[in-house]
Amino acid sequence: MIQSVNRLPEIWGGVECTINRTGDDYHDQCALTGFDTDPACLDEILRLGIKRMRFPILWEKLQPVENSPIDWKPVVSQLARLKEACVCPIAGLLHHGSGPRYTDLLREDFPEKFALYAHQVALQFPEIEFYTPINEPLTTARFSGLYGHWYPHKKNDVSFIRILLNELKATVLAMQLIRTVNPAARLLQTEDLGKTYSTGLLDYQARFENERRWLTFDILSGKFDAGHPLWEYFMRLGITKETMLFFTDNPCPPNIIGANYYLTSERYLHDDLTRYPVHTHGHNSIHAYADVEAVRVEMTGPSGLQHLLSEVWTRYSIPIAITEVFLYCSREEQVKWWNQVNGIASRLREEYIPIMAVTAWSVLGSFGWNKLLTTTPFEYETGAFDMRAGNPRLTALGQAIKATANDDHRDANLYSGKGWWQRQERYLVDAGSSEPKEAADSGRPIVIIGKTGTLGQAFARICGQRHLPYILLGRAEADIGNLESIEAMAEMYQPWAIINAAGYVDVDKAENNRQQCMRENSLGVKNLAVICAAKEIRLVCFSSDMVFNGNKGTAYTETDSSCPINVYGQSKQRAETFLTQHYPDALMIRTSAFYGPWDEHNFITRILKSLQEGERVEACYDQVVSPTYVPHLVQASLDLLMDGTKGIVHLAGEGSITWYEFALRAAQISGIENARVRPVTSHIFSAKRPSNSSLTSIRVKMMPSIEAGLESYFELTAENVL
Repeated sequence: MIQSVNRLPEIWGGVECTINRTGDDYHDQCALTGFDTDPACLDEILRLGIKRMRFPILWEKLQPVENSPIDWKPVVSQLARLKEACVCPIAGLLHHGSGPRYTDLLREDFPEKFALYAHQVALQFPEIEFYTPINEPLTTARFSGLYGHWYPHKKNDVSFIRILLNELKATVLAMQLIRTVNPAARLLQTEDLGKTYSTGLLDYQARFENERRWLTFDILSGKFDAGHPLWEYFMRLGITKETMLFFTDNPCPPNIIGANYYLTSERYLHDDLTRYPVHTHGHNSIHAYADVEAVRVEMTGPSGLQHLLSEVWTRYSIPIAITEVFLYCSREEQVKWWNQVNGIASRLREEYIPIMAVTAWSVLGSFGWNKLLTTTPFEYETGAFDMRAGNPRLTALGQAIKATANDDHRDANLYSGKGWWQRQERYLVDAGSSEPKEAADSGRPIVIIGKTGTLGQAFARICGQRHLPYILLGRAEADIGNLESIEAMAEMYQPWAIINAAGYVDVDKAENNRQQCMRENSLGVKNLAVICAAKEIRLVCFSSDMVFNGNKGTAYTETDSSCPINVYGQSKQRAETFLTQHYPDALMIRTSAFYGPWDEHNFITRILKSLQEGERVEACYDQVVSPTYVPHLVQASLDLLMDGTKGIVHLAGEGSITWYEFALRAAQISGIENARVRPVTSHIFSAKRPSNSSLTSIRVKMMPSIEAGLESYFELTAENVL
């Protein structure tokens, strides 16, 4: 129990470890993130400062063949590392899974076979105290037996309830056998805190779903009997009294309730289908209705995580751990959500509700949950670490988790604004909200230098969309070539970060304007580095693929030596050197020629406009590049800024293509005849160009493909281009 109401909840962690089956295919999240194969993953997780870890010892992985010997070595090694770090494991044995191929969730032998596996785990690791034998049984039963998303892909109430009862019986039998080895073993049972709200007409449906949401804990606690509101529902489905007597005769209440909550957990049912998108429409046997996230509706009664946790405590009086905290959105909103949940946990503890812990989930990110693991290829969602480059890279969320674990609030000012779930933009329907209009997020701003440029304008636009406070400045307010001007600007605006989107951009004219190019591209970066280093202001600057000579023949990485062949490239090379010398903690982003939807002068826009007007256009066939879609570049740059990334990083459209091929592809997608695109050599330019200056990264993998960039471009510009 709680030692002191003033003490903060513990910080726990967990890796998304689902092994779900769809059809005959198994998808293993730990294999996708690299947790199974890269020891650095666990080492980095332990550096977060967590006290306990939801740790997978999964049935399908360790015993895929019935009665086969189990190789415990990988688990032994990882558990030894946890012990060394004084982090206690919470063993998870089945996570949204259906079991190995020799059984499944509807088989009568499933509970006994699962319990035998749990017994083997306990015999091998008798020191493990906490177990979550089966994660979220009700959720898994719904997705596998009621909605048909996961194996065995059933869509009826009978299958749903039989799967749930199989999972719960398996949990009871497993804990019984585990406790023959370790009588002190404790059950931490997780479940989603979902709740349903509705219009008056659909109150009966909401009441049914709100009784259903308690089934996991009611049944395990032995409280499901003839007096339960859903008893008759079970009987109508053919569930016998004898089946339910097993649970009343063998109560297995959780020692700790693991409360999982997402912004999609609470639902709202509305009978007016015209108010909501078609994809939200559904029905029961009586009424059709829209089923939407409750956060998208202006609620009048109590709702939200704090309210639901209070309901759990009132109903069961069992200590609670918040066992999954995750939100897939921008870096700053992930941190806001993490901080909000911790604030809720602390407030409830002050009210003597024993919230034992808040769990960072999933620290290595996850794959495919935006489509409920049903459609490949899976989209990756970052967590405390970004795993896309094949190694764990700490994100802003990871830094926030560390800070919470260490009770360090130095960066709290950066994340003080409202998250999207608290702003009026969240509503699907304009209900004439009575909520006051939100002001822009307060706090120290990001200063963006480059008011008239494509990149500066794009940063301002996207910072606005992300509700990041910013100030956009031009040469008059911040002349980067003048040290005193930069110092005065920093004193005036007190930014926490500066993004330098200014500079000399004309590659050909730079050949005859070397001094000006060097002042704006090199000296300007030096001045910014000196001031930002002295004032501990985060700094982002931009370099170019032009720092390379093109002789490598393949895409350049961050570790390749630069060797520019024109003045513009030399100015960027010198800027990189200055930044390394004067502010090594700053971020220098190398990118390739960019294009976007908000600027009429980029390559693609000009090419398509000329083709539409019946003109012939020229594009180089002897220069390979990585064209970069500006919104993708800006979003990734802001994420890296929030993550505190340092040094040189390549951000460019993933892939390589000649300008000629790029023009042909753009014309093809837009439906414009491309026969008037004429291939030419780069000799038409006065400044030399590298033959292949395409970029790739060994540090980060954050940029979509060139093809995805073009598709996004046309989505935003179709009305003007076609």
